[in-house]
Amino acid sequence: MTAILFDLTFLLIAPFWALMILAPKWSWTRRIAESHLIVLPPVVIYVVLMIPVLPELLPLVTRPELGALAEFMSTPTGAALVWAHMLAWDLFVGRWMYLEGRRLDIHPLVMAPVLVITILLAPVGLPLFLIVRKVCDTTNRGAAVVTHQ
Repeated sequence: MTAILFDLTFLLIAPFWALMILAPKWSWTRRIAESHLIVLPPVVIYVVLMIPVLPELLPLVTRPELGALAEFMSTPTGAALVWAHMLAWDLFVGRWMYLEGRRLDIHPLVMAPVLVITILLAPVGLPLFLIVRKVCDTTNRGAAVVTHQ
């Protein structure tokens, strides 16, 4: 069952990423991304995996120790829990990046690689997006000032 849930986690979120990357200007993409509910599939999987191991998991997250945490995460359930957690968080962050990119009118060809990097390496994708956002926001503010003068 754990292996099925592990595989299902990515399959359930992949369509949301595909929409944000491949169809960013489609009105349905924005409607779907505006809903916080898109992170529910990996969250539900996380909860289903977590409930049976909650007594074992609580001490690991309230008093983390590297050895014990590494041992737990080396189990199929531990790895599947971490995977669901990562994918839920990455999608939540990616969704925010997508919406910010649309708000700032960042070109989809700039946003697509940033979102792909976020899927694969979120801790690299987020600061990359923050740089892109800063550059584009400064550019947009400068353009707005010139336009209003």
